[in-house]
Amino acid sequence: MDERLQKILAQWGVASRRGAEQMILEGRVRLNGNAVQLGQKADPERDWIEVDGKLLQPESRPQLIYLLLHKPAGVVTTCNDPQNRETVLDLLPSQFRQDYKVYPVGRLDADSTGALLLTNDGNVTFCLTHPRHSVPKTYHVWVQGHPPESVLETWRQGVILADRLTLPAEVRVLESDKEAQTLLEIVLREGRNRQIRRIATQLGFPVLQLHRVAIGSIYLQQLPSGQYRPLQGTEIDFLQTQANQFQPELPNPIAVGR
Repeated sequence: MDERLQKILAQWGVASRRGAEQMILEGRVRLNGNAVQLGQKADPERDWIEVDGKLLQPESRPQLIYLLLHKPAGVVTTCNDPQNRETVLDLLPSQFRQDYKVYPVGRLDADSTGALLLTNDGNVTFCLTHPRHSVPKTYHVWVQGHPPESVLETWRQGVILADRLTLPAEVRVLESDKEAQTLLEIVLREGRNRQIRRIATQLGFPVLQLHRVAIGSIYLQQLPSGQYRPLQGTEIDFLQTQANQFQPELPNPIAVGR
């Protein structure tokens, strides 16, 4: 079946979708002996695809792995850390790191906990980490103080961060305690850097604890902290459906080259 070359390269573990697009723009990818353009399609079962002069072989395609990890506090969401801190990959058996080359999808701050996906499926990664993705992510967040309904409504409608309005969010109170703390459930459909923490501070109710409980229809539930599980078939279907339906605009080759 014909698919865009950047999607094929991501699925075969050559690079992320963004990385594959850049490789195509740099002229490092050839199809049946010819240089390719961004958006060009191919069938890996029929066509010859070369990357840096090396032919992609069907037997070299890695098995796609999808994991859900309950990230503990203090663990960084990266593959390698220059400060030698514990990373999320350190929580997995070595076969996932060495044989299947899984990596985290998106980020959770070191102090944040909860649901984190890891995979070697570059197409899914591209969809979930693209600025235009709309897969909802659900968080349980303890904040300092008791934000009134007017503040929660402001959060729901969108807040200016770095001169740009955030997308509408779902925000509701789950619990309040006598120590002037409130537990909020927040559902986001965008993933700007430290978005919840920045908005909470800006509104005057800073975050005390941040815990992600779900990514789309994939729920953390009772998975213990520091443990992982393979995704179920329906969960993988959800991710792949989202990725296959996601068609962002192709970047302008001239603009990318500047």
